[in-house]
Amino acid sequence: MAKKKNTTEQDLIAFYMDYVLEHSEQPKSVYAFSKMNNFEESKFYEHFSTFETLEKGVFKAFLTNTLLVLEANEDYQKFDPRDKLLSFYFTFFENLTANRSYVVYALKQHKGSLKSLTVLTDLKAGFCNYIEHLDIETLDIKEDRLEKLQQRSLRETAWLQLLLTMKFWLDDTSASFMKTDIFIEKAVNTSFDLLDIKPLKSLIDFGKFIYKEKFSSH
Repeated sequence: MAKKKNTTEQDLIAFYMDYVLEHSEQPKSVYAFSKMNNFEESKFYEHFSTFETLEKGVFKAFLTNTLLVLEANEDYQKFDPRDKLLSFYFTFFENLTANRSYVVYALKQHKGSLKSLTVLTDLKAGFCNYIEHLDIETLDIKEDRLEKLQQRSLRETAWLQLLLTMKFWLDDTSASFMKTDIFIEKAVNTSFDLLDIKPLKSLIDFGKFIYKEKFSSH
């Protein structure tokens, strides 16, 4: 039988997910994996160096698919950052739910907290980049070092919130994961309420006014 010539990254991910769900373990080797799925071994290395990098690619693909769906939605383009992030969450977790058996396998086979899982490193990089380009309003700090620190804190906090939501979803036993939907809405709204800088801006402006009035009169 002739080998498949056009084996894509998506094909490899699908082959791998099917294999581990059927066997509850990684393939024994790239050679065995390629032979089983009838493609040239070299095709694997065009996209991934190891099965571990492929595993990272699975979670990156969940993110990529989510962003493609959102970017194709004209209404999404008009949303403010809060509604954009809510849309991201609901779409991302629809992707996870559609592949729940694999996600549970991939995350629960590793020991330790989700935060320490290397399989999520590509997902984190992509998600943090997404957060950075959401244009979430923060304090206007006229100092580069402090501004970078503020942006880093925002990205890390957003990433931690995503991990907490994934953990909640993994443990959710409600029908259609309705409790996760509620968790998402409350978590995202709460985080944006905490980020609301308008009261703080007003306080700073008031402080500037008091300072000006107090000291300009002397």
